[in-house]
Amino acid sequence: MPAPRCRSLRCHSLGVAALLATLQFCASAAPAATPDAYDPWPGLVQDIFSNRPMDDAAGVLALEMPARAEDAAIVPVTLRVKLSPTDTRRVRAITLVIDQNPSPMAARFELGQYSSVSEISTRVRVNSYTDVHAVAELSDGKLYMTKTFVKASGGCSAPATKNAEEARARLGQIRFRQFAKPAEGPQSGAREAQIMIGHPNNSGLQMDQVTRLYVPAFFVNELRIWQDDSLVLSMEGGISISEDPNIRFTYIPNGAKDIRAEAKDTEGHVFQKEWKLDASAM
Repeated sequence: MPAPRCRSLRCHSLGVAALLATLQFCASAAPAATPDAYDPWPGLVQDIFSNRPMDDAAGVLALEMPARAEDAAIVPVTLRVKLSPTDTRRVRAITLVIDQNPSPMAARFELGQYSSVSEISTRVRVNSYTDVHAVAELSDGKLYMTKTFVKASGGCSAPATKNAEEARARLGQIRFRQFAKPAEGPQSGAREAQIMIGHPNNSGLQMDQVTRLYVPAFFVNELRIWQDDSLVLSMEGGISISEDPNIRFTYIPNGAKDIRAEAKDTEGHVFQKEWKLDASAM
């Protein structure tokens, strides 16, 4: 005989409870949403830019990064100013934001008023698949945004390539490289140079492979470059800038004979150096 159907309130309640328990178990067994499914950009616009309106950066700024990084700890990034030479505005600052990184604001670059910086390249850590945004602030106060998507993971926690003793020996060493005069063209008056700083730039998320303890954050947070006393470029950096910070830039010389750099880190060290400019490349 078929089992009698339960008509009591108690039976009905037990059935509902069993169904709810089953649903709860299924929900807990389902894979959790990944952090990448959450879009942090609206919140970053509020936190970093105070919700200021932004226009599309086409014709103002280009952002170049590999779609898939070969090494998440040293991902190349290039920021290229695209303003027309006839445009009376200039790019005052560029902010680089790596949305899914633990500290999303990777760097803010301020461009000297008379240096006409048209290109900046550096290397960054990328912690997970993420949008990367670059926001240009123009001399009229308006913001322009562009973005790209980068596939990379683990860059912020990747172990340093140098051991602690080697890193200390190189701490604060600044090198300067000046490149040959470019070919004639729209940027024929521009020159290209590179500043390289010996520094571990610890992110605070890396583990010492011997002690198994996390290495405290320790990084270059300020960099300024001048030709004589005229500012070329300054950078406010964070943990996303790779080990041994490396900044390559294109600028217009003002006839100065010297270029100098000053870097500061989060422990208060100040590193300074000055170089004579190669007249043949000016």
